[in-house]
Amino acid sequence: MLQLLRGKHVFCDRLTRRNFLQVGGLAGAAASLPDLLRAEANGRRRHRHKSVITVFLPGGPSHVDTFDLKPEAPAEVRGEFRPISTNVPGIDICEHCPRIAQSMDKLALIRSIVAPVDDHACHPCLTGYSRLGPSPAGGRPSVGPVVSRLLGPVDDAVPPAIDLSRPMIHPPYNDPGPGYLGVGHAAFRPDGPSRDNMTLNRVTLGRMQTRQELFGGLDRIRREIDSAGALAGVDAFTQQAFDVLASPKMREAFDLTGEDQHVVDLYGPETAELVPEFNAAPRMTHDLLTARRLIEAGARCVTVSFGAWDWHYTNFPGHREQLPYLDTAVSGLVTDLHNRGLDQDVLVVIWGEFGRSPRINPAAGRDHWPAASFALLAGGGVRGGQVIGETDRLGERPLSRPVKSQDVLATIYRHLDIDYRSNTIPDLAGRPQYLLCEGQPDYDLFA
Repeated sequence: MLQLLRGKHVFCDRLTRRNFLQVGGLAGAAASLPDLLRAEANGRRRHRHKSVITVFLPGGPSHVDTFDLKPEAPAEVRGEFRPISTNVPGIDICEHCPRIAQSMDKLALIRSIVAPVDDHACHPCLTGYSRLGPSPAGGRPSVGPVVSRLLGPVDDAVPPAIDLSRPMIHPPYNDPGPGYLGVGHAAFRPDGPSRDNMTLNRVTLGRMQTRQELFGGLDRIRREIDSAGALAGVDAFTQQAFDVLASPKMREAFDLTGEDQHVVDLYGPETAELVPEFNAAPRMTHDLLTARRLIEAGARCVTVSFGAWDWHYTNFPGHREQLPYLDTAVSGLVTDLHNRGLDQDVLVVIWGEFGRSPRINPAAGRDHWPAASFALLAGGGVRGGQVIGETDRLGERPLSRPVKSQDVLATIYRHLDIDYRSNTIPDLAGRPQYLLCEGQPDYDLFA
């Protein structure tokens, strides 16, 4: 029997120097020191955290032209696009999504989403609530700030919530933010087309630390003046900014030059161009790759806004232009997550604020249609190759299993191990607020 606690020179972990060397040299009976260190490193690499990537499609894509086509409907409903088979028998989708079609075994499709209201806003997708309804003092927070508040960071230098969406001119398309949780839990936004604010701009870490100490001194003075404590969230946000700038993990996550080219190619080409008359988002396919890299770096919740989908006129040219970018980005992300063994840990949710009117209007477009829409889900233990719900023969309303916004948010919280039924957070008036009031995850989604 080996006695580890004998002899002199005992370390703080109660092992002596001689015994430590003896353990390291036991060939065949115990691992050597290099083996132990290697095993520890492998253990760290295997450590995963649950996370979510939300892809918001601003403007409301047409469900009957994308993932719920009605080829047997009258011409004024079925439109110009034709369905194609996927790699799952019995599931057909739009001809302009051939790569998603070949990834359908990894995706779950909900065809019976019901929006809470006819409103161009991301709020139902990011908070579960309409922005037009009653709200608590401070406003309702989106998922990212909730995750920040309840789960905190995986790594202190990586914000738990990150919003990669470019600022959109139509204000309600933009993430509503932390609401009553306060600015200290706001999602980190690396603004700028080149993510220029992620660099130190010739400021050394030493100089930045000096500046941080200066700001810290000023903050102490402000806190003494601010008896109400309103600056606490700002202080936390400032500290987070310093941590992020000093973190090589964050800078590396945004630097796609370090990614294998064949992986970059999975996501397809991208464009920052916007349709001039639309106040929506560019088609930045590589933002989905950045989202995956940020998740690996330690983020818990990453939001991306993608494309312009409000086609009241020229609906078919518009979707014909947008869909190929969405096709490569989504299929690339799903394939990449599976290739890297992240498909159980990362939940991906892709959806817009509502669908489009099944009947084509006189301007060759489709109008708002909150009564029916779609969502795509992948990863997070979701069983791929299935369809949840169905709409009637014209795509006007669900025939079975209507799914509300809060049901999808409940599914997200379930994946993140957040108890949305019992967790309450006080709003700015001190009243406890439940995360959701009626959401119920669809357990059939999961394997």
